[in-house]
Amino acid sequence: MNLIIDIGNTRVKAALFSNNELEHSFIFDSTEEVLRFNLFTQYPINNCIVAAVVNEIDTFIEALKKKTYVLLFTNSTPIPIKNQYQSAQTLGSDRLAAAVAGNVKFENKNTLIIDAGTCIKYNFVNSSNQYLGGAISPGLKMRLKAIHAFTSRLPLLELDENFDSLIGTTTNESILSGVALGAVAEVDGIIDRYRLIYEDLTVVITGGDFNFFAKRLKNSIFADQFLILYGLNVILDYNINAKT
Repeated sequence: MNLIIDIGNTRVKAALFSNNELEHSFIFDSTEEVLRFNLFTQYPINNCIVAAVVNEIDTFIEALKKKTYVLLFTNSTPIPIKNQYQSAQTLGSDRLAAAVAGNVKFENKNTLIIDAGTCIKYNFVNSSNQYLGGAISPGLKMRLKAIHAFTSRLPLLELDENFDSLIGTTTNESILSGVALGAVAEVDGIIDRYRLIYEDLTVVITGGDFNFFAKRLKNSIFADQFLILYGLNVILDYNINAKT
């Protein structure tokens, strides 16, 4: 059984895969909570991969290595697609894992993978199975925080997933309308621009806010909340098989 751990900016996502099938998924608030949960006494874990967009995880990695084989996923880890990104050393592991997963699910197709989390990350893999890059923009909560942080009087609001009005009749509603509808218009607009170049484009969305966008986008998409975890599992198996 493979243990997959994705350490993001706001939470830690984990999953257990057996024969390439997701058996269990978890969300933790910290790496310390992962260790306290004691997965290794509950499940027969043989291998583990860890991807992180944060620093200071050495202690966590060492604790895991005492229990199983651990692959720390970095931009230099071998992957089953060709990475054409020009600054590969700065490429986030979550973006690369999303690209691998999208390519495995839609092999030999032009695929745009959108990870809607703390940031909205666009990752494109062409029909030759090459990762070319994409774009990064602020996520929904980051936009709400920025409006408050860079103004004197505008309040800090929580995202209301049920709010969908075009015209805000109060300041709070105006902020929610601008953030929510603006982000949806951005994502739809970027998809449209890709489709001007790649008419046969396949679009997949994942991330913490995937459901928010999946219900609002006018473009046809596939939604998969576990896409990055699936991609990390593919990368782990790819590296294990390469050693045998």
